[in-house]
Amino acid sequence: MVSRRAFLAGSGAVTAGGFGLLPGLTASANAADLTTGSGSRLLPVFNRPKHLDYGDVSKLSGGDQTLLTTLQGVVNRTQPELYFLYDTGTMSTPDAKWLADMHLPTKLYANPLDLVAKYRSRIRGAIVHDPDVPDSLNVATTLAGLENAVVADADQAKAHGLRIVKDLRGMFDADRVKTYRWQLDNLFPRVTQQLLAGLPPTRVVAVENVQWQEIARETRQIRDSSNRGSYDLDVSAKLGQQAVFVRFQDSFTDDGWGPSVSEVTVKANGTEIAHFLPNTPEEAQYLFDGANSSIGGEANRFSDGGGYFIYRFEPPAGTTSLVVTVTMWNQYLVTATDTAPTRIEPFPYFRDYVVATKALVSWLPPGGETGDLLIEHYAKYPPLAPYMGWFANDVSGEWDGVDLASQGGSPVIAADFYMNGTVHAGFTAPISDTVRPVRRITKPKNKVYVTLTFGEGDNIQYCQRRMRDIWDDPKRGEALANWTISPLLAETGPGLFSYFQRTATANDLLVCGPSGGGYTYPGSWPADQLTSYLKMSGDFMRRTGMDQVYAYNNRQNGQWVPFPEEIAKGYADYTPVKGIIQSWDGDPLLVRRGGLPVIGIWGAPGKAAEYKAALDAKIANWDGASPLFIAGGIGAWSWTPSDMAELAPMLGDPYELVLANTFFDLLNRVL
Repeated sequence: MVSRRAFLAGSGAVTAGGFGLLPGLTASANAADLTTGSGSRLLPVFNRPKHLDYGDVSKLSGGDQTLLTTLQGVVNRTQPELYFLYDTGTMSTPDAKWLADMHLPTKLYANPLDLVAKYRSRIRGAIVHDPDVPDSLNVATTLAGLENAVVADADQAKAHGLRIVKDLRGMFDADRVKTYRWQLDNLFPRVTQQLLAGLPPTRVVAVENVQWQEIARETRQIRDSSNRGSYDLDVSAKLGQQAVFVRFQDSFTDDGWGPSVSEVTVKANGTEIAHFLPNTPEEAQYLFDGANSSIGGEANRFSDGGGYFIYRFEPPAGTTSLVVTVTMWNQYLVTATDTAPTRIEPFPYFRDYVVATKALVSWLPPGGETGDLLIEHYAKYPPLAPYMGWFANDVSGEWDGVDLASQGGSPVIAADFYMNGTVHAGFTAPISDTVRPVRRITKPKNKVYVTLTFGEGDNIQYCQRRMRDIWDDPKRGEALANWTISPLLAETGPGLFSYFQRTATANDLLVCGPSGGGYTYPGSWPADQLTSYLKMSGDFMRRTGMDQVYAYNNRQNGQWVPFPEEIAKGYADYTPVKGIIQSWDGDPLLVRRGGLPVIGIWGAPGKAAEYKAALDAKIANWDGASPLFIAGGIGAWSWTPSDMAELAPMLGDPYELVLANTFFDLLNRVL
């Protein structure tokens, strides 16, 4: 590959005000670079939008949204012209805010499906997926990019008068490995080599007006399994329809200790009709919706925060008593209904970017046969080709998936809910390469220096959606806070990065999210490729004016591994970082490695009062004879700047709250 470091070193395209167009991003970018790439970029080039037709698709089915997002991919490949609102049509949602921020001429289509007729001449027709084989939707998406077509089912193709370019019905069966093996063998030679994608073929959609009845609730904030026991849950009140659905949720959504279940027995009129353990074939026939849950170390199924899992039980006719007995612990909320609470639809998001770039998209859980096939995918791509999207199996899928990607030399860009990516990647915006000056503390005192960091910034869909929501909190700036963000937004969403950079207060510091130019575990990379990743990360950090990083290494025996000397030295040699905040879950970590201070991040459950109490407990044995340093993590999905504004005044003596650049300036002088 052409060295991006060499290209960027002499770019210097900066105006007197410190802003300028990024290298390779010009209003007249050659669309031919889209799938072949160029030496100046990591990711494909898109032209700058000049006018956008848009519509509110939030009420459309997943199938219709998929039809439109794949249309968007074909159309926007040449010139971004289509934009969609996925949440609601109000101007308070992220999609609407970003559209308004671009200040482009627009035309609203009250019925977005009318756009299919308007742009029909730009597509060859439809790739018809097989509704009975969900993974065929991903194969159809790959083919849509290659054939300049949309993805549709047979009814949609007929309704919109679309010629069928390829009909996938009957081509595949439920064997996911066989489906994606066919795709890799037959389509890989034609797809882009710049990136590969991973997207779920389906999504779970809540059915409206479902009435849930509370069955059991833990009212105490128990986090130590001390309430573990066998609970008899009488759900007889919901008998009468074909099935009973039992949902397990977190009774305290802010702190992360939701329900854990390790065994389930169901009796109808006293006779056992079901018995299973989580994550077994026996469970599978009853697990109606487990997408928002995970499997724990005790082979337990759990779900924290806003997540849940649902079991479906179909009792024999005439049943008058239905009791579900579960071994359960921690903060549970159990409810039941007699109505199917969700339905399965095609997963439409990010498919515009996949189609436009002619990328190969699959959905391969990173274990077993599917994991082996995923490894084969990575082996076919050149080093640094990003994996964009996400992984199956939630938390365990994240750890195993990112680890496999790292071994394969692919940084991960979490993008599965990144909407209108073809528009955001083309919209140029000024990004400063100026590093924020340090508020230097001349003489360190014997205080507890605390720096607090919002996580999740490697995730570009988080940056687009949740981060924009909490960033616009009117109390932002009242407290010192570090905000992780992806420097790869310089190519996937320059307008997004520019907005955060331009509107940051003096108390907001943008820091690079894990672990540089894309989410990765440096310790898992092949040694001969890691330097290329670190050089690429350094280039992006310099382009975006960041010299702090929150980073992961790899995991061994379920624990994070500290950065070894050679990896830390790589960060010191090839990136501008002044120190590393490392993801950590063991004993306190504060070392100097490769000439850089490396500190493990620490976190606490709950909001401001609990966080402060946990901090007090953490420093209880501090003797006050020397400075103490704490890098605190803030839950980006549960905290807001208003919560930070509540916490900051609590951190009086002996605490001093500082930004990460000040924090590492101090550490570099005292460690």
